[in-house]
Amino acid sequence: MVPVPKTSNPRVIIIGGGFAGVKLVKKLKNLPVQIVLFDRNNYHTFQPLLYQVATAGLEPDSIADPLRKQLEPVKNFFFRMGEVFKVNPEEKMIETEIGPLDYDYLVIATGSKTSYYGNQSIMHNAFPLKQIPQALDLRSHILQNFEAATIANDIEEINSRMNIAVVGGGPTGVEVSGALGELKKNILPKDYPELDFNQMHITLLEGSGKLLGGMSEFASNKA
Repeated sequence: MVPVPKTSNPRVIIIGGGFAGVKLVKKLKNLPVQIVLFDRNNYHTFQPLLYQVATAGLEPDSIADPLRKQLEPVKNFFFRMGEVFKVNPEEKMIETEIGPLDYDYLVIATGSKTSYYGNQSIMHNAFPLKQIPQALDLRSHILQNFEAATIANDIEEINSRMNIAVVGGGPTGVEVSGALGELKKNILPKDYPELDFNQMHITLLEGSGKLLGGMSEFASNKA
């Protein structure tokens, strides 16, 4: 059993320390309940700025806030780091990597996963951008490619190392593409003076007829 204090109050388990999970903990702070929050990380990620980490504009600690510190004022709150593997609604029990725990109320706020729309090739070769480790992997891959380009002799290899394709014209795809454009214009030529950045191409691929389809017409046309 997950070690949390026994209580006579209803136990509310929240799975996920994202925006929804954190907001709910704060909303429940004055109610006669015990709140137990589970997340595989002990920090909250400010996802709208992940693209800045991926393109070296920010360091990870700029967008990661420790959950315990952020929710410290909530006295009826307990955090446990661990993945949740299974929910048993008949017994009102969850199974986690640190043990099972029973609940009175269960909230699943685990966010979303990258959708590849059934495209296996993209799934196996592309970099998703939903978590800080993924942003760091992408940053490292981009910079390693530029390092490799500086010692390559074949022009096709150099171009392939410098060219970047971004799939998805939503907010993240547009922001990543824009940040890469800023790198191409202002930063990378200073770091890699031996490379010709006129040969670097950033391609944004979108399946629908416009960018930022979920936003206003003004924002879409501007993008």
